[in-house]
Amino acid sequence: MAHLAISATAHGLNYLPEYYADHAGLFADRGLTVTAKACDPWTGVLDDLASGAADVALGGIWVPGMYHGTPRELTVFTQLNHQFPKALVTRTTSDRTFTWSSLHGAVVLAPGIGGSAPYAITAGMMRESGVDPADTTFLRDLSTPMFVELFESGLGDAIILDITTAQSMSDRGTGCIAVEYAKVGGLGPNSVYYCRSDRFDELQDRLVDFTSALGEAMAAVNQAPVAELEPLLVEHWPSMSPATLSAACGRIQSSRTWETPRIDPAATDRWMRILAEESMVHTAPSFDDIVDTRIIDSIEMAVGGTR
Repeated sequence: MAHLAISATAHGLNYLPEYYADHAGLFADRGLTVTAKACDPWTGVLDDLASGAADVALGGIWVPGMYHGTPRELTVFTQLNHQFPKALVTRTTSDRTFTWSSLHGAVVLAPGIGGSAPYAITAGMMRESGVDPADTTFLRDLSTPMFVELFESGLGDAIILDITTAQSMSDRGTGCIAVEYAKVGGLGPNSVYYCRSDRFDELQDRLVDFTSALGEAMAAVNQAPVAELEPLLVEHWPSMSPATLSAACGRIQSSRTWETPRIDPAATDRWMRILAEESMVHTAPSFDDIVDTRIIDSIEMAVGGTR
C-alpha cells in the first residue's frame, strides 16, 4: 500500500473527518495508509516537511500565504474546514445582545502560541463591521490553557477559543459564547492540507486518494447522528466530557465547516486581504498563488462532478 505521512499543527475536533476516514477504513479502501501526528510546537510541521518526515502538513492557510514568494515554497491542495470553527467567549454577554462594538475598550485574550489566526480573523471581522480593532486591547502569544485559566481567574473581558474549549467553558458556567465565527464569519479555509511545492507531482496520486477519502468522510461526519460519533470522540479526547464533545460536534455539524474539500477562491482572497491588513504578508497572495486545484479537479471529473 502507498503511504502518506501528515504533521498537523493541532489535534482538534475540527479535524474529525480525517480521524473518521482512518477509523472507517476509507484510506485503506483506496490502497493508502495514513499516519498523522500533532506537532508541539506547531512549527514542527515545517521542519517535518523540510526533512521529508512528513509528506503533508495540516494547519492554517495563512502559513502558505505568509511564505508565498520566499524560498520555502508550499502548495495547498485541499481543505478540512470551510469556515472558522472558533468562538468569542465573554463573561455575561449572550449572542442575542453582542455586537463587535461591544469590544470597544475591552481586553480580549487571543491565544497565539499556536499561531496568529485567532487574533487576525477577529480583527478582520471587526474591520468588516466598521469597528476599529485598535480600540480593543488584545493580549496575545500565550497558550489556550494558560489564557483560559487566567480568564477564569478574572483576567480580560473576552477570550477567543476553538469551539470545543468554548463549549467546555459554557458547560462549566465560566463563560458565555457570544459569537460563533462559523455563524457570522462567512466562508474561509480555516484548516488546509499543504505540501512542499517541489514534491507535489511526486505525491499527486496519493493526494488524490487521500482527498477522495477525506471528502467521503466529511459527508459522513456531517450526516451522522452525534451519538454515532461519540465513541470516536471519546477515543480521541478521553479527558474531555462526552457531553461537551457531543455539543461542540453538533455546533460544527450545524455550520458549513465540513461541507466540502474544495477551497473557495473568494474566501481565500478575503483571508489573504485580512492578513495583509495585519501586515502579516508583504502583499496579499491570490488564490492561484497558493492553491493548486488539480487534486480536487481530478476527483470531481472522475465522479462526473462539475467545478
